[in-house]
Amino acid sequence: MRITSTSCICPVLVCLCFVQRCYGASHHGSIKVTRNQTKHIEGETEVHHRPKRGWVWNQFFVLEEHMGPDPQYVGKLHSNSDKGDGSVKYILTGEGAGTIFIIDDTTGDIHSTKSLDREQKTHYVLHAQAIDRRTNKPLEPESEFIIKVQDINDNAPKFTDGPYIVTVPEMSEMGTSVLQVTATDADDPTYGNSARVVYSILQGQPYFSVDPKTGVIRTALHNMDREAREHYSVVIQAKDMAGQVGGLSGSTTVNITLTDVNDNPPRFPQKHYQLYVPESAQVGSAVGKIKANDADTGSNADMKYTIINGDGSGVFSISTDKDTREGILSLKKPLNYEKKKSYTLNIEGANTHLDFRFSHLGPFKDVTMLKIIVGDVDEPPLFTMPSYVMEVYENAEIGSAVGTVTAQDPDTANSLVRYFIDHNTEEDSYFTIDASTGTIKTAKIFDREETPWYNITVAASEIDNPELVSHVPVGVRILDVNDNPPELVREYDAIVCEDSKPGQVIQTITATDKDNSANGARFHFSLEEGLSLNPNFTLRDNEDNTASILTRRRRYSRTTQDIYYLPLLISDGGVPPLSSSSTLTIRVCACERDGRVRTCHAEAFLSSAGLSTGALIAILLCVIILLVFSLAIVVLFITLRRSKKEPLIISEEDVRENVVTYDDEGGGEEDTEAFDITALRNPSAAEELKYRRDIRPEVKPAARHHPSSSLDSIDVQEFIKQRLAEADLDPSVPPYDSLQTYAYEGHRSEAGSISSLDSATTHSDEDYNYLGDWGPEFKKLAELYGEIESERTT
Repeated sequence: MRITSTSCICPVLVCLCFVQRCYGASHHGSIKVTRNQTKHIEGETEVHHRPKRGWVWNQFFVLEEHMGPDPQYVGKLHSNSDKGDGSVKYILTGEGAGTIFIIDDTTGDIHSTKSLDREQKTHYVLHAQAIDRRTNKPLEPESEFIIKVQDINDNAPKFTDGPYIVTVPEMSEMGTSVLQVTATDADDPTYGNSARVVYSILQGQPYFSVDPKTGVIRTALHNMDREAREHYSVVIQAKDMAGQVGGLSGSTTVNITLTDVNDNPPRFPQKHYQLYVPESAQVGSAVGKIKANDADTGSNADMKYTIINGDGSGVFSISTDKDTREGILSLKKPLNYEKKKSYTLNIEGANTHLDFRFSHLGPFKDVTMLKIIVGDVDEPPLFTMPSYVMEVYENAEIGSAVGTVTAQDPDTANSLVRYFIDHNTEEDSYFTIDASTGTIKTAKIFDREETPWYNITVAASEIDNPELVSHVPVGVRILDVNDNPPELVREYDAIVCEDSKPGQVIQTITATDKDNSANGARFHFSLEEGLSLNPNFTLRDNEDNTASILTRRRRYSRTTQDIYYLPLLISDGGVPPLSSSSTLTIRVCACERDGRVRTCHAEAFLSSAGLSTGALIAILLCVIILLVFSLAIVVLFITLRRSKKEPLIISEEDVRENVVTYDDEGGGEEDTEAFDITALRNPSAAEELKYRRDIRPEVKPAARHHPSSSLDSIDVQEFIKQRLAEADLDPSVPPYDSLQTYAYEGHRSEAGSISSLDSATTHSDEDYNYLGDWGPEFKKLAELYGEIESERTT
């Protein structure tokens, strides 16, 4: 089988292409069918099979963008088995078969029915097969071949990244690279010159040039000046076919901007300037502006202004406004037209950023002269001092002079000045001022302890021009006089332990004085005069504005007296000295052995007697047990008498058993007050000296002694009545009701025995009140026993 094709690039080459392709088809596309050959080897017949070779031919070619009315002929398929009788049928399959490419199944001619675009698809892969038309059996194996789309110059070069924006420094050397542009052509770069691009410049000469092969744009002039021209628009063209006539082209625009370099020094428009400044200008305020021009931009135009010399360099200063690049002239010192009427300044403006490549164009600075004219202004009065400080004693009378302020008219007219106080605060109402002399006087009474300092504002104005007013601050310090007595810094809570020893410090006190240190730095402490010597406490002045309270005797008792009042006298060291009296309250407390306070409250009699709560409970339980036991004995006794009918022999003595238990070990040999046995003794032994708690301890109560004989013979009830009368009439006892407990029972009871011997036949009428709360119970028992005895005898 062989293939032929007439597709060529151009008509001129049709014959050459056809000859080449036909030659290739005849040379490579033939299919040779091998025949069976037999070979006899040693009597045997050997059959050799030569296999068929596949179709071999060159590629088919079809021109892209074919616009003819008839289908474009591509080539021809032919099998060696085709005898020309139409028995061979050609079949075409693969990419585009039947749609783009069709085949005549009898002749094997292939045609293209559509216009193809190489830029979309460069080739098509197809398969050809020859079969027997009658039997549909393949005559040749299926073979693969390619139809390539032949390129034509149908795409112009394109700049995909344009338009371009680029910068280049001014004053650059000629040939400085600016930018490289690149154009792309969609045509086949491997075939012909359809994709071979050449660059040229259409606009932008003679400032810039472009390399025709690489597309690199360069400067074409030396030292291009931004100040002369800043922006350039350059048009670059790219043409294919190596720039030959008939080639396609595309163009792009490159916008080039020259960036600034510091190649221009600053320049003042004038060499001499004149500025008017009134003498009333405030110090620190801006009084004028000056500017030097610079053709550069950005940081290359930044500059700094300096006063290099002149007689006004100490009066004026200059700074630079970074936004406007102006020199701001400010006032450093106040102006006075009467003293100096003009100043001269030499001002320099220099660039702050220099480019040493262009130093030959310098110097990059300029100097100008500025003359300042001082204007005369009617000024307000001027005080002789910027502020005043005055002093006055707090006891000064109303109208006392405090001090004097002075102001003068600074102008040549020297007008008269009047003074007044700006009454803006309440402090200003404490003072008045003489409008002519400026003397300040007091208008109220001062209290340094309340307000030690006053701040007022004094104003001065010219009589001829009252609107011109100046002000000055005046501070008035109130001097102290000794008008406050000293007093304790706080209410002290002094405590003394019951087991304290003589000379022991129980409290240190401190005083304070509202006056300043000059009138109260040294305080003196003492006990109040006119009182007898205190037997309990004394005071020691430590001579450091403190005093110590010391004990004077050994041991204190809460049951005897739990609070003491100690009058104190405190005086200061002022002139004249002042003093005050105070009373220190001292409480008596029970303390641990290490000195810690245990309790400061007075306890009941039994507790003071050394009986704990457990001991009290034990005593009550014992009493109850004794009562129950006594009742049981009585019942048992009655039962025995009923059974034996024998009289009991009972002693006539009044037998009573008292069981008292104490659960207090005491504090050892030195502890003489752990248990107060006084309450259990005869009342004649319980008398001791007692001091009242609500009056000064120096006043001692009258002694209350009674003859022992009267106490021995008195009855308990009478004894209690006497004690009550003494408590009511004694002036040393507290003026309020108190509970006093006496444990004295008397020498003997007048009541008879409750035994059966004395109450066998009669009911007992004895008074059992002397037994306390248990009297009624014993009375009931006696009555019950009498009834039992009466029934027995009956």
